[in-house]
Amino acid sequence: MTTANLSQVVKVLETLYPLRYAEEWDEPGLIVGDPFAPIRKIYCAVDPTEAIVEEALEWGADLLVTHHPLFFRSVHSVSGMGFRGEIVNKLVHGHCGLWVGHTNADAAHRGVSEALADGLGLVEQTPLVPIDDPNSKYPVGLGRVGNLPRAMSLEALAHSVADLVPPTERGIDVAGDLSMQVTRVAVLGGSGDSVFDEVRASHADVYVTSDLRHHPVLDARQQALREAQLRIADDAADERAAAAVAWPAFINTPHYASEKVWFTYALEDIPAACFQQYGAMPEMKLSPTNTDPFTAHLGPSLD
Repeated sequence: MTTANLSQVVKVLETLYPLRYAEEWDEPGLIVGDPFAPIRKIYCAVDPTEAIVEEALEWGADLLVTHHPLFFRSVHSVSGMGFRGEIVNKLVHGHCGLWVGHTNADAAHRGVSEALADGLGLVEQTPLVPIDDPNSKYPVGLGRVGNLPRAMSLEALAHSVADLVPPTERGIDVAGDLSMQVTRVAVLGGSGDSVFDEVRASHADVYVTSDLRHHPVLDARQQALREAQLRIADDAADERAAAAVAWPAFINTPHYASEKVWFTYALEDIPAACFQQYGAMPEMKLSPTNTDPFTAHLGPSLD
């Protein structure tokens, strides 16, 4: 079996997760690496932390593929005085490249949000924020919205989400009446409070995402309750009755956890595409390390 070089593997990655899908502020793609280096082993992780890099090098990886970027903003130094510079130095000395699939992987077919939606069993899926790509055989764009095969309570769906994503110390948060029956679900891996308008327009009963903040969720829930009162044509409607039909509800997951689900597809798709394109089959491995930065959650559990 032949071995693909880094330049060839990058072409595969950027066919699966086109850079043109990335948000304007984002800069995914190849960060470190020799284009002519052979790629036999690819290590995967959500975050390119120093500990993850050390894991990759210990395993003998030729390439590290992460979801989150090492650099969110322009830098003027990669010296070992800062942790980013030390990571670059370790990668270079270890002959290991770094490729990032960030918002481009969020929007792609079998990307972050589609992996979440598929993991929850959603059918009749469409992107929340579509991208017009005539070259794609599949609908692509930010987030996904679809229907559950059958209605379930918000509490049951929350348990399904908790079972799907990797465990963290924080668990997940729910905003809404736990007995509320839900059928239509919107999802977006990672920070998702920028698309509340699109979620409302999709008529989703519940929105599953990460990094939700107090005021946007509180305001959205208050508006949902008010609109529910108006829908049942009684301003004095029982608060419980209104809560049971107030959409959208929210399920908030840890950022890291919602995005790690992507690798269930990436671990299959990357080597398969390398083999189809170049006859090469790199070995893949996903880091078992939890890179969620929060190490404890104190307080009562949800009743």
